[in-house]
Amino acid sequence: MNGLKHKKVFITASNWMHVKNFHLPYMREFYKLGWKIHLGCSGVPDNIPYVDEIITLPFQKKIYSLSNFKAAGIIRKKYKTEKYDLIITHTSLAAFFTRIAIKNIKTDTKIINTVHGYLFDDDTCKVKRSFLLKAEQFLRAETDLLLLMNNYDYDLAKKYKLAKKIVKIPGMGVDFSRFDAVSESNRRILRDKYKIPLDACLLIFAAEFSARKNQKFLISVMKKLPENLFLILPGDGVLLEKCKKYAAKSGLKNRIIFPGFIENIANFYNAADIAVSSSRSEGLPFNILEAMYMNLPIVASAVKGHIDLLKDLTAARLYPYNDEEKFAEHINFFMNKNKNIIVSSKENAKKYALGAILPEIMNLYLEEI
Repeated sequence: MNGLKHKKVFITASNWMHVKNFHLPYMREFYKLGWKIHLGCSGVPDNIPYVDEIITLPFQKKIYSLSNFKAAGIIRKKYKTEKYDLIITHTSLAAFFTRIAIKNIKTDTKIINTVHGYLFDDDTCKVKRSFLLKAEQFLRAETDLLLLMNNYDYDLAKKYKLAKKIVKIPGMGVDFSRFDAVSESNRRILRDKYKIPLDACLLIFAAEFSARKNQKFLISVMKKLPENLFLILPGDGVLLEKCKKYAAKSGLKNRIIFPGFIENIANFYNAADIAVSSSRSEGLPFNILEAMYMNLPIVASAVKGHIDLLKDLTAARLYPYNDEEKFAEHINFFMNKNKNIIVSSKENAKKYALGAILPEIMNLYLEEI
């Protein structure tokens, strides 16, 4: 390990929340090894632990935004002066502009792209799919190691040879420790707060409000479900207000709860009876893994990421994306049969715990040096 001291790593992501959710424990490991750590993303707060330098990158979600090209310029300039040993990038946007920034000037630096879910698949429109795929092919020479989290993305990356080395990983690891302190009293307190009867069935979907997460589908299908069923949607995002208005217009204001962004989601899972997901696509979703750890029955769209985690679980049902009838059928099944179903998803979830995954990922990182 002595030979790994005094090296430099540059970590990039679209925004601070992605770094906080996925990479903060790994930054601690680099710090313990004596590495110098630079972090580049948008929305970065002050006083981040383990970081030697924060580089604010003005990433915007629209790929053609001039701000993204400005971010690439900042990365390129920094790369020329720092001579990093390792660059680790997360999220599609940051991965693209980080690798574009160093194209044609890359030297001995090793670049690792961690894919949390490609934003293209067979159901994506042909123009968008072709563009995104060609972008990845264009940058494969700048990608020394590509880490994928589900079978679909892994097979696609292998088929098109999108990096020098391609490895499937079981996610980045989830810290489940905060879920171990919940109790029945927590469940009652939270239900009282949001006026949810203790004998009602509560669905939960914790996610950013976006077109990909597709919360509007869940609001729509609630009209087909029993009156004693409630839905809680923790999270924020660009479509939050639109979803609130849609719920009110649909006459569901009292049955759908929008608590906003929740830092510690454990009590919400503890208060729920069934976890759901309406996502258009996923990598290896935290919300499903958290629901598994809490031994909740799960009803989720049959898309990549969900399929990898749920296809073999007794207490999980997959429905065709956007199919309201099948979704309602599965919800009714769990509402009527819940007492007779033994949910044992927690043991499956433990395989994805941070303590189990972190050493594996760190070994992959260090093998590149």
